[in-house]
Formats: sequence, structure tokens, C-alpha cells
Amino acid sequence: MGFYDLKVTARDGSEVSMKDYENKVVLVVNTATGCGFTPHYKPLEEMYEKYHDRGFEIIDVPCNQFAGQTPGTDEEIHEFCTLKYNTRFPQMKKSDVNGENAIELFKYLKSQKTFEGFGKGPKAMAMAAMLKGIDKDYKNNSEIKWNFTKFIINRKGEVVARFEPTADMKAVDKFVENLLNEG
Repeated sequence: MGFYDLKVTARDGSEVSMKDYENKVVLVVNTATGCGFTPHYKPLEEMYEKYHDRGFEIIDVPCNQFAGQTPGTDEEIHEFCTLKYNTRFPQMKKSDVNGENAIELFKYLKSQKTFEGFGKGPKAMAMAAMLKGIDKDYKNNSEIKWNFTKFIINRKGEVVARFEPTADMKAVDKFVENLLNEG
């Protein structure tokens, strides 16, 4: 099974096939409306506007598994994102990304790119300290650690990168730009 074999449920309940994203660079992200990383919506939307015409797509999967930071309905979440961040990229149905009820898309993404650390800096240290209290073995499993974990899929459908929420959004943008420049 590959990326293009997967489907995800849109917020309106329809099925979205990843095959629809063939030959595009795709960023898949689990999001939240009440998180310290919620401002990532702004650079994500900027990337979408800047690169969409060149074959870039974003798949936004709201998730309430991390400290209950996405409590609203799919419509409330969508309204928040469009009003506060003017998002135009597709938003899927709120879903689980870890555990028994994790959607197949995230099971697949985690199987392709495991956790490699939070990097350096105060946010990275804070995330590491917090996660030690939640999952002492967090460094050794591929589970999603928090909201705004981003996976990048190249035009061939290969999962080529995983960026933790602590990653600099400029680095994410540069990575996507480089993939788009490859053709």
C-alpha cells in the first residue's frame, strides 16, 4: 500500500482519495485551534498561496488528541481557521492520529517517517520535558507527539520528510520550495 492508495474523510463527510494528489507535493498536518502552535496556520496559508499554482497541496486534519485543544465541531474549526487565518486549503474531518482509532493516512505516514527529535532551542526543550511526563519512551516510537506535526510527500507519492511542531516554518517552506523546483 502506498500514499495514493489511501483515503481520508473531508469535513463534509465525503471521501478524498490521495490519488487526487498524484504528481503534487503534499503537506499533511494534524492541527488544533487552541494550541501554542496554532499560529502555524498563518505560514501554512502563506505557503499554500505561494505554491499552490505550482502543484502544492495541504491536507489539514484537525485532531483533539493533544490536551483537548480542538474541542469544536468540524464546522466550528473551519470557521475559526477561515476567519482568523483566512485558510483556503482543504480541511478534513476531525480525526485521531494515534491509537486504535487513528486514521489510515496517519498510520501510513508514521510507518514511513518516524520521530527524529524536536531539534534545538527553548520550544524543543519544553516539548521534550512535557512529553517525558506523558510518554517516557516518546523518543523511541513513531507516534505523533503533538499538534502541527507535518509530513511532506513528493510528486512520486513518497513520504520524504517529517517536521515536528517545533521545526522552523521557514525550513518547512524551503523544503517544499526545493521539492517544487525539482519538477
